[in-house]
Amino acid sequence: MSGSVHDAAPSPGGRPAGLLEKLMAAIRPEFRAGVLTFEAADPVFGGQACAVPGCHRVARCRQMCFGHHGRWRREGTPDLAGFIATTPGDWNGRRQLASCKVPACQYASSSKGMCERHHAQWKRSGEAGHASWMASAAPLRPPSPVPPICAIIYCALWCKGRAPFCSGHNGYWRQCRSRMSMQVFTALYEAGRSDQERIDLRNLPAQLRLEVQYVLQSRRDEERARLIPRYVQRTVNALADVGAASFLQHDEEYWAAFGTPAGGQRLSGRRAFVLDSYLRIEALALGHGWDQEYPRDIWRLRTLGIDTDRVAALRFTGITQSWLKQLAKRVSRWRLTTGTGPGSVLQMVSALTHLSGFLASAQVTSLAGTDRELLERYLAELHRQYGDRDVRARHIGALGTFLSALRQLKLADDLPATAMLFPEDYPRRPEPLPRAIAGQIMTQVEAPANLDRRDNPACQLITLILIRCGLRITDAVRTGDDCIAFDADGSPYLHYYNHKMKRQALVPIDEELHALITAQLQRNLDRWPAGIPVLFPRPTANLDGARPLTGRTYRGALRRWLERCEVRDEYGRPVHLTPHQWRHTLGTRLINRDVPRHVVQKILDHDSPGMTARYARLHDTTVRRHWENARKVNIAGDTVTLDPAGQVADAAWARQRLGRATQALPNGYCGLPIQQSCLHANSCLTCPMFITTAEFLPQHRARHQQTLQIITAAEARGQTRLAEMNRQVAGNLHNIITSLEADPGDNADRPEGTANAG
Repeated sequence: MSGSVHDAAPSPGGRPAGLLEKLMAAIRPEFRAGVLTFEAADPVFGGQACAVPGCHRVARCRQMCFGHHGRWRREGTPDLAGFIATTPGDWNGRRQLASCKVPACQYASSSKGMCERHHAQWKRSGEAGHASWMASAAPLRPPSPVPPICAIIYCALWCKGRAPFCSGHNGYWRQCRSRMSMQVFTALYEAGRSDQERIDLRNLPAQLRLEVQYVLQSRRDEERARLIPRYVQRTVNALADVGAASFLQHDEEYWAAFGTPAGGQRLSGRRAFVLDSYLRIEALALGHGWDQEYPRDIWRLRTLGIDTDRVAALRFTGITQSWLKQLAKRVSRWRLTTGTGPGSVLQMVSALTHLSGFLASAQVTSLAGTDRELLERYLAELHRQYGDRDVRARHIGALGTFLSALRQLKLADDLPATAMLFPEDYPRRPEPLPRAIAGQIMTQVEAPANLDRRDNPACQLITLILIRCGLRITDAVRTGDDCIAFDADGSPYLHYYNHKMKRQALVPIDEELHALITAQLQRNLDRWPAGIPVLFPRPTANLDGARPLTGRTYRGALRRWLERCEVRDEYGRPVHLTPHQWRHTLGTRLINRDVPRHVVQKILDHDSPGMTARYARLHDTTVRRHWENARKVNIAGDTVTLDPAGQVADAAWARQRLGRATQALPNGYCGLPIQQSCLHANSCLTCPMFITTAEFLPQHRARHQQTLQIITAAEARGQTRLAEMNRQVAGNLHNIITSLEADPGDNADRPEGTANAG
């Protein structure tokens, strides 16, 4: 290696001292070579063998190696099974080129089976018959002295003129020499076995070559994702072209732009590879963790061991005041290390970035200037900019969290005591209603034919868990392999970790779901016999099976599945669903089926009854709507009306709910105010406060028949008073039945479970 890579001091390019020594100590001999070769069985750089019989190269596209896949495309993409069965196992890159048909000539064939030399002579002769012309003495004799053999290791043809290659390989070399040296070109053909793949690093500067070797070794040791040597070689060639001596010669933004060429074209994972390489070399040179990340204005959460799908970094670059930026960093680090989600911390940083712009315009230069009067001006500015939009509430909430953290951690002794937010400062937000999915949409979603159209059984199982168990998508995709638990009766439960509440949780499941989970565990064992820690492993870039499927991946699969199944709403429009809506749907279903609220709270693992009450509100709204629409009559058969838009509508409904709850009757409702006591105990059918609806018609008909029988028996025994009392009851029942039967459809849409509700 050249002496320049041994410098102890940082180079002008920014390479830190000691990096070379760390690289030399870390790289093993098998990765120190200039040309790295990999067997087809290598778990990272190899893969399954090509499906073409006799070919031992790695399958990369449609079960075939790159060579046979290219041949399949050139032949017009015929039937794949037939092509694989009939295609020979050799490939053009390792096949001996044809020689000239003229006897004793070892030049490469060019046209009509002849080399360029003999083809030109044959043309001049008048293009006589091939066979007779070659058999005559006309063809030129072999040159003297005999030309050298082609420099390609397996090629026995003569070189073309002064070129080091035969005409066939020389043409290919002329195409490649602009991007690789002759040494690299000939090395492409040096492999003794065609099933080996290689990465040639000899064109890279010495320091950068060591860094790439270290990255490839690290990726091999981790065995987390495959690397295709051909694509890595293209990236290596591009690195050689830019002339960088080290990954640390440029910053992360440079390598992000390098990995994505002009126009946004993605070149086989180049961007991911160079960015990953930069982070690995930086970590090796400077270390990693909070000591290295905290001073930065952009925190990369990956380097801090924080795994998240949606938030890759926290950016403090928009906070222009140094004192505010340092406080923002302190609070952000504290919140992240105490388990607060990156999304919440990102919201706080965004709010402080907005506050920073306001403080700059207000010329506030220290924390001491942020008193209550300034906060009120800022609240007014937020109202001017955002009105009642949710972003205003999020900014105010994040600012309140920040001020509370400053006092809790004692980070700001100069913060004025009046710098606080009051409950009245937060905008009044309407109570959010559950986002339950309409029944006719759920009918389509739960149809067995549609569920079977899932192209991935894991995604199908996730869908069923979301629908039947109400898990959040983050909890569902991260379910562990020990997810089945049983009670003393042998009933199965789904065991998972509630990430929002940070606790273990259990939810009962049926036997069908238990069988599907067991089948998923078996599929995992078939692929990873040693076992994996997750129920739903990521399908790609996950060689050890330890990485779970991401919520983003499932959402994409859900969108494609809904399109494939053509799920439509009541207006025929395509339906867009989110995984969390199934949680709302389950909660609403349970409440509407009169499952006790505390049971629903346990199933959904809510932290407070208030959250479960959101579903109960929907239930109450549903019952009230049907109560208002249903025809209500009193004992005289007269219709009782309730104006849903009147001033006392809510109060009247509350009175009805109290009556249903505390004075429930087997055949109707009591309209007496709850504050009064009833003087007609067990005499509701003669009480003017009695109200009933068509849902109680079966009870009224049965009671009417019984009353007529009582009257007949009383008259036979001469019990006149008893007969008279029951004639009034029978008359009232007759009025009620006649009136309700006059329009039986009024209550046809009564929801299930509302009879005798209370």
